[in-house]
Amino acid sequence: MPFILSLGKGLNFMSCSNKKIVITGLGAITPLGNSVSDTWESACNGKSGIVPTTSFDATEFASRISGQVKNFDPALWQNKKTIKKTDKFVQYGIAAAKQALADSGLEITEENAARVGVIVGSGIGGIETIEKQYKIFMERGPSRLSPFLIPMLLIDLAAGCVSIETGAKGPNMAMVTACATGTHCIGEAMNSIQRGDMDVCIAGGTESAISALGVGGFCAMKALSTRNDEPARASRPFDKGRDGFVMAEGSGIVIVESEEHALKRGAKIYAELVGYGASGDAHHITQPAPGGEGYARALRMSLDRAGIAFEKVDYINAHGTSTYYNDIFETQAIKKVFKDHAYKLMVSSTKSMTGHMLGAAGGVEFVLSCLAIKNSILPPTINYEEADPECDLDYIPNTAREKNITYAVSSSLGFGGHNACLIVKKY
Repeated sequence: MPFILSLGKGLNFMSCSNKKIVITGLGAITPLGNSVSDTWESACNGKSGIVPTTSFDATEFASRISGQVKNFDPALWQNKKTIKKTDKFVQYGIAAAKQALADSGLEITEENAARVGVIVGSGIGGIETIEKQYKIFMERGPSRLSPFLIPMLLIDLAAGCVSIETGAKGPNMAMVTACATGTHCIGEAMNSIQRGDMDVCIAGGTESAISALGVGGFCAMKALSTRNDEPARASRPFDKGRDGFVMAEGSGIVIVESEEHALKRGAKIYAELVGYGASGDAHHITQPAPGGEGYARALRMSLDRAGIAFEKVDYINAHGTSTYYNDIFETQAIKKVFKDHAYKLMVSSTKSMTGHMLGAAGGVEFVLSCLAIKNSILPPTINYEEADPECDLDYIPNTAREKNITYAVSSSLGFGGHNACLIVKKY
């Protein structure tokens, strides 16, 4: 039977089921490592993955640093024929998805394939392929274009290729909400399972946009850090000296599953996914709404869906981009929703170590949130050196914190005014 939760001010949230949702597998390809364990260890040790950009000649660019994935070998996850037909963002997604599936212990068979879905998105898609193929087009003509140009650049091909590679035959789709993509994909997986559309979903985000065009576009917006001489110290969310975000790439994928299905097959469970909120700013194509108004509504929605008072939340893995407006408005939204409890919350931005992975950010940060709640260790915000009077919360500065927590929030905000929040509970 449907149940309704009040969102305040006359708004209600309706869900089709009170079915419990759990996380049973994690996968990650990040600037901190090409596995979940390496990424988690680096994050807990406050290690930065930001380095001078080498994927193209960045000499003339204002920002010459990035969170590059290092020593990634797609041949570990795909055969050579399919590698030639896929952009890097798809390759990262396949690798993270296969990691998560192996971690979950789920075997996809003809009997259960139709009940396993895929919701994997990207913010930008195959921009590197577009660049390379346009150069070929201009220099050698249209007859020399790759027949795989279109499928290589399409954002939905990450989800499509994950389905092909794993055999998952359930609902298959790609969310595209810029930097909120990974978070929305996981939230919509929760919705789909509770609606009864599937029992399990491979969900998250993937991105590879560290190219001349990708970086050049963000440089033109003056959105990127230009602390080129100190790559590891460039991403500094909530710090007064922040000067922009650092472009990064990677993928974060999780296995979202109904508790009933997970218990029936004896799966290990990282955490319970209890809340999901999404909203739109209707304000500006790049800047968040003043005071984080839209983000605050998404936060409240996730709390209402979880059925918990705001005082129950212990930790927030913040969007925390290291840009002027985001960090201030995100802080203001947290104080608006959590009131006095905001000063008891522990908040950190793992983008201080990974950089900003755009459409993959929410997936990776959700992976880290699940591990924080499972392992009772909260990753820090590194490079926090000078407090900004307008950012006055506990940002877990510079050193990880051992703390037993029950509820954690993972938040993402995207260009276009997209806001998404997930709440996980200790299982």
